[in-house]
Amino acid sequence: MGPVDSADDRRLLATVARRYYLQDASKVQIAQELGLSRFKVARLLTEARDRGVVRIEIAPQAAVDTALSEQLIEHLGLRHAAVVDVPLFSDDAQAAVHLREEIGRTAAVLLHQVLGEGDVLGLPWSRTVSAMVTALETLPRVPVVQLSGALTVTDVAATPVDVVREAARLSGGPAHHFYAPLVAADIESARMMQRQPSVAGTFAHIDDVTVAVVGIGAWLPGESTIIDLVDAPTAAALTAAGTVGEISGAFIDAEGNAVDSELAQRLITVSVDQLRAVPHVIGLVTGPSRAGVVRAAVGGGLVDSLVTDSELATALLATEPVITRS
Repeated sequence: MGPVDSADDRRLLATVARRYYLQDASKVQIAQELGLSRFKVARLLTEARDRGVVRIEIAPQAAVDTALSEQLIEHLGLRHAAVVDVPLFSDDAQAAVHLREEIGRTAAVLLHQVLGEGDVLGLPWSRTVSAMVTALETLPRVPVVQLSGALTVTDVAATPVDVVREAARLSGGPAHHFYAPLVAADIESARMMQRQPSVAGTFAHIDDVTVAVVGIGAWLPGESTIIDLVDAPTAAALTAAGTVGEISGAFIDAEGNAVDSELAQRLITVSVDQLRAVPHVIGLVTGPSRAGVVRAAVGGGLVDSLVTDSELATALLATEPVITRS
């Protein structure tokens, strides 16, 4: 059959291509709908590409620096590391969004490699974790467990419930989630929320989690969403107690130990001990100012793998090697 030229023929090519590439219809389905053989549908799809009706492009991704990733694995004793090197932007806000998207895409690839049927996936509230789930296309059939309550921020519309539901939709497994804020107004309110059936039921599944993906924040203004929300005396009290950062609200010191405080008792989130018990925790983190908390998280046995940027990786390699707590 020669190339088709009439308007009707090009409309047929566009219809077949749209159903196949954009609407996920199979060749058999398209053949039945249009009264064609599936072999004719296959020929039309080929013709659509040849005639330019369909243009297939591979979206560019940030380069993963393999050499730097391997050095980071050796230096920190990690299971996996992916160091993302992204182009520079003149606009800081644009750069931050672009880097978060690239970290999310790279983390999606790593998660797909390490997660298998039989695992249980744990996800907290985090901008980078949300970006990772957005980038995911498939997951093996696994349960998905929410690890923390929600923070309301202007640049991220997705709540942890949204993130968990989307991951569970991709996997086809059950979603264990709850509606609650990350930070309660006071300790008694936090305890009341923790007793709610949905919260208590979800937290009962945390011990089943085998792979968790978390964000990591330094205890510095602009480096942790939580520190930017609390008042100065509360932040100062945690600093005085030795806090170097937090993982989904689990405050840690330079040795990776939990830091208790009034604020810590107001949080609806996974604990340091629960994180340490998860067999594989993947940390998503950027920026050289977070080198200290990353070292604490890895050395304290809280994080096993990293997806990060080249600036933070270089800063980490300039420090002493980490001896991980077993």
